[in-house]
Amino acid sequence: MDETQKKQYQQYVKEVTPTHSLPVQMFRAFLTGGIICVIGQGILNYMKAAGMDQETAGSVCSLVLVLLSVLLTGLNLYPSITKWGGAGALVPITGFANSVAAPAIEFKKEGQVFGIGCKIFTIAGPVILYGIFTSWLLGLIYWAMGFLSGA
Repeated sequence: MDETQKKQYQQYVKEVTPTHSLPVQMFRAFLTGGIICVIGQGILNYMKAAGMDQETAGSVCSLVLVLLSVLLTGLNLYPSITKWGGAGALVPITGFANSVAAPAIEFKKEGQVFGIGCKIFTIAGPVILYGIFTSWLLGLIYWAMGFLSGA
């Protein structure tokens, strides 16, 4: 390559390479996560005002946030929110729901078993697997300790 081509290529790379501002990214993440939390707090307050106790209202709030996240993922809106809000949209429970729903939607063309069944847990699978296994193991230990102390 001669010098002119190198300069043209460097100019092209400079034009197409995205630039990021850390303060702007942090503000967007803060704003997005804050909005998700405000929505969650609103749901929680509404459920408590409807007569639910704190624990039940918290469970309903989590379920509603997961449902909203999956619906927005299915409508292809959550990726735009994530692109704009970054970690503010990925860290809360809504980001986890998105990480489970997105592969299922993406691979549904490959069928129920080899598409959805195999790909739905690609990201969230290890978290779910180890969570369930740990719960089972702790339950077994708890049962054994109760059994042994009662004998």
